Amino acid sequence: MPVLSMKNVSKSFFGVTVLDKVNFEVEKAEVHALLGENGAGKSTLMNILGGVYAKDSGTVEVNGVTLENTSVNESEKAGVAFVHQELNLFNDLLVFENLFLGKEILYKTRTLNKRAMIARTNALFEELGVNINPRAQVADLETSQKQLLEIAKALDAKAGLIILDEPTTSLNTSEVQHLFSIVRGLQKKGITFIFISHKMPEVFTIADRYTVLRNGCFIKTGKISDTTPRELTTLMVGREVSDKEIYSAREQGEVVLELQNCSGTGFRDISFKVRRGEIIGLTGLAGSGASDLMQAMFGVAPFSGGSMTVFGKKLVRLDIHKAMKVAKIGMIPTNRKENSVLPDMQLLENEYISEHTLSSWRLHIFKKREIAKYNHYKKILNIKDNSCHDIVTSLSGGNQQKIILARLLNTNADIFLLDNPTQGIDVGAKGEIYKLILRLSEQGKTILVNTLEIPEIEKVADQCVVFYHGRVHTILNRNKIDETTVMLHATGAVPPAIA
Repeated sequence: MPVLSMKNVSKSFFGVTVLDKVNFEVEKAEVHALLGENGAGKSTLMNILGGVYAKDSGTVEVNGVTLENTSVNESEKAGVAFVHQELNLFNDLLVFENLFLGKEILYKTRTLNKRAMIARTNALFEELGVNINPRAQVADLETSQKQLLEIAKALDAKAGLIILDEPTTSLNTSEVQHLFSIVRGLQKKGITFIFISHKMPEVFTIADRYTVLRNGCFIKTGKISDTTPRELTTLMVGREVSDKEIYSAREQGEVVLELQNCSGTGFRDISFKVRRGEIIGLTGLAGSGASDLMQAMFGVAPFSGGSMTVFGKKLVRLDIHKAMKVAKIGMIPTNRKENSVLPDMQLLENEYISEHTLSSWRLHIFKKREIAKYNHYKKILNIKDNSCHDIVTSLSGGNQQKIILARLLNTNADIFLLDNPTQGIDVGAKGEIYKLILRLSEQGKTILVNTLEIPEIEKVADQCVVFYHGRVHTILNRNKIDETTVMLHATGAVPPAIA
């Protein structure tokens, strides 16, 4: 008997069918990959299982017990835990407070037994083989640590079926390997996993079986050992996707951006130059300083030393508005839930808000003009929506990311800072984003891309700046960018090599 059986499950939003009689079965103690493009219905199906959404029709059985009109609490009681792509943690609380939120351990006097909760937290972390301080502020944790905290919450809830939705989006190679070793250890103890991912190498590393959805419909299920990455990708997108190199050489202009001995929180003594039309890849292990540098370049955090010169002008006392208006810099920050998406606003409003911050002197917003611009970017980025007036959280994570990219394009920036720009975007759409980056560079835009995925840098970058412990460890020309070389520098396995 399967641990999970979902039969003929259908769901519509605002008259649009997002799941059409989908069947999905998962066996005990397996890792089952749930695959599909953004908007294929994966998250909706899992949200029905997790009790977030009510199904329109069909049946859901967990361990042979039928769940009807399941709430989140009922789903948890049935042994289902959902580790969402957008982590559901409270940054202002401590680690152990997040773990026991809503299920606090109390003394007989009804006061909090913090000692017991901290001891239980330490025991869970010891079981997972991780080193996290239970008294630490969640806001101070690395993304990988937050991910493990979510898994610890699932274990504490005695979950037998854990849904991992894009769990490796912000993890580097070593952190992914650590996560997978934990998953395998728990799998041996009889825990079942549903693994949602767009990364084929990871799917073939960790999964036992797969199910593919496309446009809200069931397409195929089977054993990972009986298929190939190319076949699964074709099933997902409905056509064969080329894995050929996307990069193309281009003429580059004068230097438009120069950093000289720049230091700040998380980085120090950073120096490099970028030309008009050039694409620079930034990478390193998580927390190595590249993302911190981007935030300082955009005015989110201050520089403590050094200088940044843009179009020949040295910028002093930089803030976000000055970066956008004076330096013509635009940015896609990492972690869209915390830093990008405005959840209570429409798709249209999320798309045009940055541009109207720059043009605040206008007294009116002309909706027809804004809708026309929205539809333009929708076509370019292949955004799958029902209406531009829908709330942004009605979209899948990948399509939300495309809205943020449309917001950036709408500002007419000349320098793009893209921090993990393809997070949560499916394999077909990633190719579209890479081609867009190259097309923008051909138009004279200067682009810096920070990513933990070295193959992304290989596809688009003219140079690669590798960070290690907050410093530039090396700068690699195009012909020297490969996964082995980059990782040797990113891990400090070889001496720094700065020209």
